[in-house]
Amino acid sequence: MQQTMRRGFSLIELMIVIVILGLLAAMVVPNLVGKGEEAKGKLVCVNMKSLYNGPLDMFKLDNGMYPSTSEGLKALATNPDEEKYPNYSKKGYLKDGKIPKDPWGTNFIYINDDAGNVELMSLGADKKEGGTDEYADLKMSECK
Repeated sequence: MQQTMRRGFSLIELMIVIVILGLLAAMVVPNLVGKGEEAKGKLVCVNMKSLYNGPLDMFKLDNGMYPSTSEGLKALATNPDEEKYPNYSKKGYLKDGKIPKDPWGTNFIYINDDAGNVELMSLGADKKEGGTDEYADLKMSECK
């Protein structure tokens, strides 16, 4: 009796494995496409809320008011007016004095209507005002 040694896979076996991997990819990839932008949208809401509930609230506790729109979020890094804010924290209100950006690398828009209503906004993926779907502007007041 002759014994033959088998050294590898046949072409048919390889083709079957490739087809199976292709079918799995065809089922999984469509569910993953677009999830990155959706995750960034949720992250921007978390970032805006933590900025509002952390540094902005601490600023208000120390100074009795939120920064004005013109002072913006820069007021959390350095005191914009020592006479207006005599109780300003010596270290500022941001870690390392860095003003946070949205997940797309754009500065948050800060609006204070002087009635104590503060709004934070991100321009979204397109970095332009307006837009729809994944390019829509995101407002803290609309975050869930």
